[in-house]
Amino acid sequence: MIKIYHNPRCSKSRLGVAYLEDKNAEFEIIKYLDNPFTIDELTNVLSKLNIAPIEVIRKNEAIWKSDFKSKTLSDAELIEAMVKNPKLIERPIVVNGSKAVVARPTERIDEIL
Repeated sequence: MIKIYHNPRCSKSRLGVAYLEDKNAEFEIIKYLDNPFTIDELTNVLSKLNIAPIEVIRKNEAIWKSDFKSKTLSDAELIEAMVKNPKLIERPIVVNGSKAVVARPTERIDEIL
């Protein structure tokens, strides 16, 4: 089943949900701020995205600027930072089986349907 890692307060994330609804896709909404990733879950999603952890970091978040921006962090440290501070994770992330995309723009969802 398709999963969308969603933040209801984010307009791009809401667009992702609406896009899946318009496609009549069956999907599960995961509010990742309420139910944060574990290290294993985030590592798994990153492998499906086939990108480095730094590529899903929201670098304009205040917590990134204050706590992490000036540091050189390993991939494992970046993943740990995102698990502890899920606001740092770019959204929405849509997963379908072994594939995933950061749905920016929303039409990227088509790549995994």
